[in-house]
Amino acid sequence: MIQSLKSFFNQIVDGNVQENQSLDTNLAIAALLCQVSQADHSVDEKEEATKIQMLGKLFSLTEADAKTLLQEATLRSENSASLYEFTDQLRDLEHQQRFELIQSMWQVAYADHHLDPIEEAIIRKVAELLYVNHNDFIRAKLSVAPSS
Repeated sequence: MIQSLKSFFNQIVDGNVQENQSLDTNLAIAALLCQVSQADHSVDEKEEATKIQMLGKLFSLTEADAKTLLQEATLRSENSASLYEFTDQLRDLEHQQRFELIQSMWQVAYADHHLDPIEEAIIRKVAELLYVNHNDFIRAKLSVAPSS
């Protein structure tokens, strides 16, 4: 009897974990985009629009859903102690997904047409924490950097 109850509760917990895992992944990625935009202590409309656009692209979300996710992510990002709490759950992503995340972070950093050194430092740290090699870090940057 006790064993069957344990099994039942484990199935419920496992189901909830699997269900919430993609939400947690989406939230972590959105929070990292927020970290970039908040780095220079000035989040403008272009950065907000770019974050919504990137979330829509990465997760096939409607604009309303992307805005909702972004609101939650902004709160989590503002109250976070480190990048690690977001990157820890993203290491299992496929290489291409991690590359696209770094690329999206560069999009947000360049949205206001000014790359702050702190924004670049955050993207570099996230790339390191997600095991994105330096070549891909630079390739992502160059793919979205405005041409001079």
